[in-house]
Amino acid sequence: MTKRLVKVFTAACPVCEPAVELVKQTACPDCEVTVYNLSVEAADRARQYALKTLPAVVVDGSVVSCCNNQGANVDELKAAGVGQRISGD
Repeated sequence: MTKRLVKVFTAACPVCEPAVELVKQTACPDCEVTVYNLSVEAADRARQYALKTLPAVVVDGSVVSCCNNQGANVDELKAAGVGQRISGD
């Protein structure tokens, strides 16, 4: 079964923690959520997505649009497919 790949990039700070929790609460069993702490790892991965702000969420290789401005929200996460089965599996 194919998993929806959800990556959350954080600075491991109190501002980022609510976004991590929101993603985890929104995710379903078909979502594979990975959290990257940029204070100790993953700077190259963040550059790969041209991330300018944290926290940031990447779903199946695309930065969720809300993460470019005001931060993660449940409507944008769901619109990106978080919490939804991948059709065809």
